[in-house]
Amino acid sequence: MAAFGQRVRALRNERGLSLAELAAAIPCDKGHLSRIENGARRPTAELAHRIDDVLGARGDVVAASHLDVVAANDVRPWETAELLSRLRANDAAPPSIEALQATVLDLCCRYATRPAADLRVEAHVWLREVARLLRRPTGLTAHRELLVAAGWLALLVGCVEYDMGMRAGAEATRVAARQLGDEAGHPEIVAWSHEMAAWFALTHSQFRSVLSASRAGQSVAPAGSAAVQLAGQEAKAFARLGDLDAVRDALGRGRALLDGLGTPDRPDNHFAVDPDKWDFYAMDAYRLAGDDELAAHHARTVLRLGAGPAGEKAPMRMAEARLTLAAVAARAGDLEQAVTTGVAALGGGRKSLPSLLMVAGELDVELHRRFPNESAANDFREALHGLG
Repeated sequence: MAAFGQRVRALRNERGLSLAELAAAIPCDKGHLSRIENGARRPTAELAHRIDDVLGARGDVVAASHLDVVAANDVRPWETAELLSRLRANDAAPPSIEALQATVLDLCCRYATRPAADLRVEAHVWLREVARLLRRPTGLTAHRELLVAAGWLALLVGCVEYDMGMRAGAEATRVAARQLGDEAGHPEIVAWSHEMAAWFALTHSQFRSVLSASRAGQSVAPAGSAAVQLAGQEAKAFARLGDLDAVRDALGRGRALLDGLGTPDRPDNHFAVDPDKWDFYAMDAYRLAGDDELAAHHARTVLRLGAGPAGEKAPMRMAEARLTLAAVAARAGDLEQAVTTGVAALGGGRKSLPSLLMVAGELDVELHRRFPNESAANDFREALHGLG
Protein backbone atom coordinates (compact mmCIF):
# COMPACT_ATOMS: atom_id res chain seq x y z
CA MET A 1 0.00 0.00 0.00
CA ALA A 2 1.18 3.53 -0.72
CA ALA A 3 2.35 5.70 2.18
CA PHE A 4 -0.55 8.10 1.62
CA GLY A 5 -3.19 5.37 1.72
CA GLN A 6 -1.64 3.80 4.83
CA ARG A 7 -1.60 7.09 6.69
CA VAL A 8 -5.17 8.05 5.72
CA ARG A 9 -6.53 4.67 6.77
CA ALA A 10 -4.63 4.73 10.07
CA LEU A 11 -5.84 8.22 10.95
CA ARG A 12 -9.40 7.46 9.86
CA ASN A 13 -9.47 4.39 12.12
CA GLU A 14 -7.93 6.32 15.02
CA ARG A 15 -10.70 8.90 14.74
CA GLY A 16 -13.43 6.26 14.48
CA LEU A 17 -14.54 7.34 11.00
CA SER A 18 -15.92 5.00 8.38
CA LEU A 19 -14.86 5.42 4.80
CA ALA A 20 -18.27 6.86 3.98
CA GLU A 21 -18.09 9.36 6.85
CA LEU A 22 -14.67 10.59 5.78
CA ALA A 23 -15.79 10.86 2.16
CA ALA A 24 -18.80 12.93 3.23
CA ALA A 25 -16.65 15.26 5.35
CA ILE A 26 -14.13 15.98 2.60
CA PRO A 27 -16.37 15.76 0.44
CA CYS A 28 -15.44 13.27 -2.30
CA ASP A 29 -16.65 10.06 -3.88
CA LYS A 30 -16.43 7.11 -1.49
CA GLY A 31 -15.23 4.74 -4.21
CA HIS A 32 -12.50 7.13 -5.27
CA LEU A 33 -11.40 7.51 -1.65
CA SER A 34 -11.31 3.72 -1.25
CA ARG A 35 -9.07 3.39 -4.30
CA ILE A 36 -6.77 6.05 -2.86
CA GLU A 37 -6.55 4.24 0.49
CA ASN A 38 -5.69 1.00 -1.31
CA GLY A 39 -2.97 2.64 -3.36
CA ALA A 40 -4.76 2.18 -6.67
CA ARG A 41 -5.07 5.94 -7.25
CA ARG A 42 -3.02 8.97 -6.28
CA PRO A 43 -4.75 12.00 -4.78
CA THR A 44 -4.52 15.44 -6.30
CA ALA A 45 -2.60 18.01 -4.26
CA GLU A 46 -5.87 19.74 -3.41
CA LEU A 47 -7.49 16.53 -2.20
CA ALA A 48 -4.42 15.58 -0.14
CA HIS A 49 -4.57 18.90 1.69
CA ARG A 50 -8.32 18.60 2.22
CA ILE A 51 -7.95 15.11 3.72
CA ASP A 52 -5.11 16.33 5.92
CA ASP A 53 -7.29 19.17 7.17
CA VAL A 54 -10.34 16.98 7.86
CA LEU A 55 -8.26 14.41 9.73
CA GLY A 56 -6.26 17.05 11.62
CA ALA A 57 -3.04 15.44 10.44
CA ARG A 58 -0.79 18.55 10.77
CA GLY A 59 0.87 17.86 7.42
CA ASP A 60 1.50 14.11 7.86
CA VAL A 61 -0.92 13.19 5.08
CA VAL A 62 0.43 15.88 2.75
CA ALA A 63 4.00 14.66 3.32
CA ALA A 64 2.93 11.07 2.61
CA SER A 65 1.49 12.12 -0.75
CA HIS A 66 4.82 13.68 -1.71
CA LEU A 67 6.68 10.55 -0.59
CA ASP A 68 4.58 8.44 -2.94
CA VAL A 69 5.45 10.71 -5.87
CA VAL A 70 9.19 10.44 -5.12
CA ALA A 71 9.06 6.68 -4.51
CA ALA A 72 7.50 6.12 -7.95
CA ASN A 73 10.92 6.95 -9.44
CA ASP A 74 12.48 3.92 -7.71
CA VAL A 75 12.49 1.59 -10.72
CA ARG A 76 15.11 -0.90 -9.40
CA PRO A 77 14.30 -1.22 -5.69
CA TRP A 78 16.25 -4.45 -5.11
CA GLU A 79 19.50 -3.44 -6.81
CA THR A 80 21.59 -2.96 -3.67
CA ALA A 81 20.07 -5.93 -1.85
CA GLU A 82 20.90 -8.21 -4.78
CA LEU A 83 24.46 -6.93 -4.77
CA LEU A 84 24.76 -7.51 -1.03
CA SER A 85 23.38 -11.04 -1.31
CA ARG A 86 26.45 -11.99 -3.35
CA LEU A 87 28.77 -11.05 -0.50
CA ARG A 88 27.68 -13.59 2.05
CA ALA A 89 29.26 -16.95 2.96
CA ASN A 90 32.55 -16.51 1.07
CA ASP A 91 36.22 -15.99 2.05
CA ALA A 92 38.75 -13.25 1.37
CA ALA A 93 42.35 -12.14 1.31
CA PRO A 94 43.55 -9.71 4.04
CA PRO A 95 46.07 -7.38 2.33
CA SER A 96 43.50 -4.82 1.13
CA ILE A 97 41.30 -4.80 4.22
CA GLU A 98 42.95 -1.88 6.01
CA ALA A 99 42.71 0.31 2.91
CA LEU A 100 39.12 -0.81 2.42
CA GLN A 101 38.22 0.14 5.99
CA ALA A 102 39.72 3.60 5.49
CA THR A 103 37.74 4.05 2.29
CA VAL A 104 34.47 2.97 3.92
CA LEU A 105 35.06 5.45 6.75
CA ASP A 106 35.75 8.21 4.25
CA LEU A 107 32.53 7.46 2.38
CA CYS A 108 30.53 7.54 5.64
CA CYS A 109 32.08 10.95 6.37
CA ARG A 110 30.88 12.29 3.03
CA TYR A 111 27.25 11.43 3.68
CA ALA A 112 26.17 14.92 4.69
CA THR A 113 27.61 16.80 1.72
CA ARG A 114 28.20 14.46 -1.22
CA PRO A 115 25.38 14.31 -3.81
CA ALA A 116 23.29 11.29 -2.89
CA ALA A 117 23.31 9.63 -6.31
CA ASP A 118 27.08 10.00 -6.63
CA LEU A 119 27.68 8.56 -3.18
CA ARG A 120 25.47 5.59 -3.93
CA VAL A 121 27.35 4.84 -7.15
CA GLU A 122 30.74 4.97 -5.42
CA ALA A 123 29.54 2.81 -2.54
CA HIS A 124 28.30 0.24 -5.05
CA VAL A 125 31.80 0.17 -6.59
CA TRP A 126 33.27 -0.69 -3.20
CA LEU A 127 30.61 -3.29 -2.49
CA ARG A 128 31.70 -5.01 -5.69
CA GLU A 129 35.29 -4.82 -4.47
CA VAL A 130 34.28 -6.49 -1.22
CA ALA A 131 32.52 -9.20 -3.22
CA ARG A 132 35.73 -9.74 -5.21
CA LEU A 133 37.77 -10.07 -2.02
CA LEU A 134 35.24 -12.47 -0.55
CA ARG A 135 35.84 -14.84 -3.45
CA ARG A 136 39.46 -15.33 -2.36
CA PRO A 137 40.39 -17.68 0.51
CA THR A 138 41.60 -16.34 3.86
CA GLY A 139 41.07 -16.76 7.61
CA LEU A 140 38.03 -16.11 9.76
CA THR A 141 39.27 -12.75 11.09
CA ALA A 142 39.65 -11.26 7.62
CA HIS A 143 36.31 -12.72 6.61
CA ARG A 144 34.61 -11.00 9.55
CA GLU A 145 36.33 -7.67 8.84
CA LEU A 146 35.09 -7.75 5.28
CA LEU A 147 31.55 -8.49 6.42
CA VAL A 148 31.80 -5.52 8.81
CA ALA A 149 32.99 -3.25 5.97
CA ALA A 150 30.11 -4.49 3.83
CA GLY A 151 27.70 -3.86 6.70
CA TRP A 152 28.75 -0.22 7.06
CA LEU A 153 28.57 0.25 3.29
CA ALA A 154 25.08 -1.26 3.25
CA LEU A 155 23.91 1.07 6.02
CA LEU A 156 25.33 4.05 4.12
CA VAL A 157 23.71 3.03 0.84
CA GLY A 158 20.39 2.39 2.58
CA CYS A 159 20.42 5.88 4.08
CA VAL A 160 21.29 7.44 0.74
CA GLU A 161 18.61 5.46 -1.06
CA TYR A 162 16.02 6.62 1.44
CA ASP A 163 17.20 10.21 1.06
CA MET A 164 16.54 9.84 -2.66
CA GLY A 165 13.02 8.55 -2.02
CA MET A 166 13.87 4.96 -2.96
CA ARG A 167 11.57 3.55 -0.31
CA ALA A 168 11.50 -0.14 -1.27
CA GLY A 169 15.18 -0.27 -2.17
CA ALA A 170 16.22 1.37 1.08
CA GLU A 171 14.22 -1.11 3.15
CA ALA A 172 15.72 -4.08 1.30
CA THR A 173 19.21 -2.65 1.82
CA ARG A 174 18.50 -2.02 5.51
CA VAL A 175 17.47 -5.65 6.02
CA ALA A 176 20.61 -6.84 4.21
CA ALA A 177 22.75 -4.60 6.46
CA ARG A 178 21.14 -6.12 9.55
CA GLN A 179 21.87 -9.61 8.23
CA LEU A 180 25.50 -8.70 7.61
CA GLY A 181 25.74 -7.27 11.14
CA ASP A 182 24.27 -10.47 12.57
CA GLU A 183 26.64 -12.65 10.55
CA ALA A 184 29.67 -10.56 11.53
CA GLY A 185 28.63 -10.45 15.20
CA HIS A 186 28.65 -6.62 15.15
CA PRO A 187 25.91 -5.23 17.45
CA GLU A 188 26.41 -1.59 16.41
CA ILE A 189 25.67 -2.36 12.75
CA VAL A 190 22.54 -4.24 13.80
CA ALA A 191 21.51 -1.33 16.05
CA TRP A 192 21.95 1.15 13.21
CA SER A 193 19.70 -1.00 11.02
CA HIS A 194 17.03 -0.58 13.72
CA GLU A 195 17.73 3.17 13.77
CA MET A 196 17.03 3.26 10.05
CA ALA A 197 13.75 1.42 10.68
CA ALA A 198 12.85 4.06 13.27
CA TRP A 199 13.69 6.85 10.82
CA PHE A 200 11.66 5.27 8.03
CA ALA A 201 8.69 4.83 10.38
CA LEU A 202 8.95 8.43 11.61
CA THR A 203 8.71 9.87 8.11
CA HIS A 204 5.70 7.65 7.43
CA SER A 205 3.99 8.90 10.61
CA GLN A 206 4.11 5.42 12.17
CA PHE A 207 5.12 6.76 15.55
CA ARG A 208 4.50 3.61 17.60
CA SER A 209 6.73 1.72 15.19
CA VAL A 210 9.45 4.30 15.86
CA LEU A 211 9.31 3.41 19.55
CA SER A 212 9.39 -0.33 18.83
CA ALA A 213 12.42 0.01 16.56
CA SER A 214 14.11 2.19 19.15
CA ARG A 215 13.66 -0.40 21.88
CA ALA A 216 14.96 -3.14 19.59
CA GLY A 217 18.06 -1.19 18.64
CA GLN A 218 18.89 -0.12 22.17
CA SER A 219 18.55 -3.69 23.44
CA VAL A 220 21.19 -4.81 20.92
CA ALA A 221 23.71 -2.01 21.54
CA PRO A 222 22.61 0.08 24.55
CA ALA A 223 25.60 2.42 24.82
CA GLY A 224 26.80 3.32 21.33
CA SER A 225 26.10 6.04 18.78
CA ALA A 226 23.08 4.20 17.43
CA ALA A 227 21.48 4.26 20.88
CA VAL A 228 21.97 8.03 21.04
CA GLN A 229 20.33 8.55 17.68
CA LEU A 230 17.51 6.18 18.59
CA ALA A 231 16.78 8.28 21.67
CA GLY A 232 16.56 11.29 19.36
CA GLN A 233 14.12 9.47 17.08
CA GLU A 234 12.06 8.58 20.16
CA ALA A 235 11.92 12.26 21.12
CA LYS A 236 10.69 13.17 17.63
CA ALA A 237 8.00 10.49 17.75
CA PHE A 238 6.83 11.43 21.25
CA ALA A 239 6.66 15.09 20.18
CA ARG A 240 4.31 14.14 17.35
CA LEU A 241 2.26 12.00 19.74
CA GLY A 242 1.94 14.99 22.08
CA ASP A 243 3.67 13.30 25.05
CA LEU A 244 5.88 16.11 26.35
CA ASP A 245 7.06 14.26 29.46
CA ALA A 246 8.29 11.41 27.28
CA VAL A 247 10.00 13.92 24.97
CA ARG A 248 11.97 15.33 27.91
CA ASP A 249 12.83 11.83 29.13
CA ALA A 250 14.08 10.72 25.70
CA LEU A 251 16.13 13.88 25.25
CA GLY A 252 17.62 13.48 28.71
CA ARG A 253 18.56 9.84 28.15
CA GLY A 254 20.06 10.60 24.77
CA ARG A 255 22.06 13.54 26.10
CA ALA A 256 23.47 11.41 28.94
CA LEU A 257 24.48 8.67 26.49
CA LEU A 258 26.08 11.22 24.18
CA ASP A 259 28.06 12.82 27.00
CA GLY A 260 29.39 9.39 27.93
CA LEU A 261 30.69 8.77 24.42
CA GLY A 262 32.68 11.98 24.10
CA THR A 263 33.59 13.63 20.81
CA PRO A 264 34.31 11.11 18.02
CA ASP A 265 37.58 11.19 16.10
CA ARG A 266 35.61 11.85 12.92
CA PRO A 267 32.51 13.83 13.90
CA ASP A 268 31.52 13.97 10.23
CA ASN A 269 31.05 10.18 10.20
CA HIS A 270 27.31 9.68 9.79
CA PHE A 271 27.42 6.66 12.12
CA ALA A 272 29.31 8.37 14.94
CA VAL A 273 26.86 10.84 16.48
CA ASP A 274 28.60 14.10 17.33
CA PRO A 275 27.53 16.38 20.22
CA ASP A 276 26.39 19.09 17.80
CA LYS A 277 23.59 16.87 16.53
CA TRP A 278 21.69 17.00 19.81
CA ASP A 279 20.60 20.56 19.08
CA PHE A 280 19.01 19.19 15.92
CA TYR A 281 16.88 16.68 17.82
CA ALA A 282 15.95 19.18 20.53
CA MET A 283 15.00 21.73 17.87
CA ASP A 284 12.52 19.35 16.23
CA ALA A 285 10.99 18.24 19.51
CA TYR A 286 10.51 21.74 20.88
CA ARG A 287 9.03 22.99 17.60
CA LEU A 288 6.40 20.25 17.73
CA ALA A 289 5.84 20.93 21.42
CA GLY A 290 5.12 24.60 20.64
CA ASP A 291 8.05 25.99 22.64
CA ASP A 292 9.06 28.54 20.02
CA GLU A 293 11.80 30.17 22.07
CA LEU A 294 13.70 26.93 22.67
CA ALA A 295 13.02 25.68 19.13
CA ALA A 296 14.46 28.88 17.64
CA HIS A 297 17.45 28.78 19.99
CA HIS A 298 18.38 25.25 18.93
CA ALA A 299 17.69 26.02 15.25
CA ARG A 300 20.08 28.98 15.31
CA THR A 301 22.68 26.78 17.01
CA VAL A 302 22.29 24.16 14.27
CA LEU A 303 22.82 26.86 11.62
CA ARG A 304 25.84 28.29 13.41
CA LEU A 305 27.51 24.91 13.94
CA GLY A 306 26.71 23.77 10.42
CA ALA A 307 28.41 26.71 8.72
CA GLY A 308 32.01 26.26 7.58
CA PRO A 309 34.62 28.16 5.60
CA ALA A 310 34.16 25.83 2.63
CA GLY A 311 30.36 25.82 2.76
CA GLU A 312 27.70 24.10 4.82
CA LYS A 313 28.93 21.07 6.75
CA ALA A 314 25.45 19.80 7.58
CA PRO A 315 23.08 21.01 4.83
CA MET A 316 20.26 18.57 5.66
CA ARG A 317 20.19 19.57 9.32
CA MET A 318 20.41 23.22 8.33
CA ALA A 319 17.45 22.92 5.95
CA GLU A 320 15.26 21.63 8.78
CA ALA A 321 16.59 24.39 11.05
CA ARG A 322 15.41 26.97 8.52
CA LEU A 323 12.01 25.29 8.37
CA THR A 324 11.87 25.49 12.16
CA LEU A 325 12.65 29.22 12.08
CA ALA A 326 9.99 29.61 9.39
CA ALA A 327 7.44 27.90 11.65
CA VAL A 328 8.40 30.17 14.54
CA ALA A 329 8.00 33.22 12.28
CA ALA A 330 4.58 32.00 11.15
CA ARG A 331 3.44 31.59 14.74
CA ALA A 332 4.63 35.13 15.44
CA GLY A 333 2.49 36.43 12.56
CA ASP A 334 5.37 37.21 10.19
CA LEU A 335 4.15 35.57 6.99
CA GLU A 336 6.76 37.15 4.73
CA GLN A 337 9.66 35.94 6.87
CA ALA A 338 8.10 32.50 7.24
CA VAL A 339 7.67 32.02 3.49
CA THR A 340 11.06 33.45 2.55
CA THR A 341 12.87 31.27 5.09
CA GLY A 342 10.80 28.22 4.25
CA VAL A 343 11.37 28.47 0.50
CA ALA A 344 15.11 28.95 1.09
CA ALA A 345 15.15 25.75 3.14
CA LEU A 346 13.89 23.73 0.18
CA GLY A 347 16.55 24.96 -2.22
CA GLY A 348 19.63 23.10 -0.99
CA GLY A 349 21.44 20.60 -3.17
CA ARG A 350 21.88 17.77 -0.62
CA LYS A 351 18.47 16.68 0.64
CA SER A 352 16.92 13.90 2.63
CA LEU A 353 13.60 13.99 0.83
CA PRO A 354 11.44 12.02 3.30
CA SER A 355 12.63 14.02 6.32
CA LEU A 356 12.46 17.33 4.47
CA LEU A 357 8.97 16.59 3.16
CA MET A 358 7.77 15.65 6.63
CA VAL A 359 8.88 18.92 8.25
CA ALA A 360 8.00 21.04 5.22
CA GLY A 361 4.52 19.49 5.14
CA GLU A 362 4.04 20.45 8.77
CA LEU A 363 5.06 24.03 7.95
CA ASP A 364 2.72 24.11 4.96
CA VAL A 365 -0.24 23.19 7.14
CA GLU A 366 0.82 25.77 9.74
CA LEU A 367 0.96 28.52 7.11
CA HIS A 368 -2.44 27.75 5.63
CA ARG A 369 -4.05 27.39 9.04
CA ARG A 370 -2.76 30.77 10.21
CA PHE A 371 -2.98 32.62 6.88
CA PRO A 372 -5.82 30.90 4.98
CA ASN A 373 -6.50 33.72 2.53
CA GLU A 374 -2.94 34.92 1.87
CA SER A 375 -1.44 34.24 -1.56
CA ALA A 376 2.06 34.26 -0.06
CA ALA A 377 1.29 31.00 1.73
CA ASN A 378 0.72 29.43 -1.68
CA ASP A 379 4.24 30.42 -2.72
CA PHE A 380 5.62 27.98 -0.17
CA ARG A 381 3.14 25.28 -1.21
CA GLU A 382 4.24 25.65 -4.84
CA ALA A 383 7.88 25.35 -3.82
CA LEU A 384 7.03 22.26 -1.78
CA HIS A 385 5.26 20.65 -4.73
CA GLY A 386 8.42 21.25 -6.77
CA LEU A 387 10.32 18.80 -4.55
CA GLY A 388 8.17 15.90 -5.72
